[in-house]
Amino acid sequence: MRAELHELWHVRRPQITQSVSEAAAQGDRSENAEYTYGKKMLREIDSRVRFLTKRLENLKVVSVRPSDPDKVYFGAWVTVEDEDGVESRYRIIGPDELDLKNNLISIDSPLARALIGKSLDAEVRVQTPTGEKTWYIVAIDYP
Repeated sequence: MRAELHELWHVRRPQITQSVSEAAAQGDRSENAEYTYGKKMLREIDSRVRFLTKRLENLKVVSVRPSDPDKVYFGAWVTVEDEDGVESRYRIIGPDELDLKNNLISIDSPLARALIGKSLDAEVRVQTPTGEKTWYIVAIDYP
């Protein structure tokens, strides 16, 4: 998030500001597509910068292992097995780090909410769009 904020504020915004200035120098702004588009881009960048700034102020880095590593907490890699015996491994992370391709699920997701606080061999039921699914916790690991 810090890298994105830096990119937006120190690279993208100055570029867009420069292009808006050049477009404004061309004259009539009411029919100037580059000017209109540039102003819209600046609003979007400023909005994202405000969002990232607020998020970064409130973030708390969790770098210590939980006192009970046999239960699922934030940051855990959890291996679950479904009713068909298919295993999946997920890491529970913050909503800003979500990356389903790498099996990183948000703590706000239904599966993560169901897993939090559970122990090894616990049964977890989650309502999914295709109906209720049951998983069993087969491994918990903290990196």
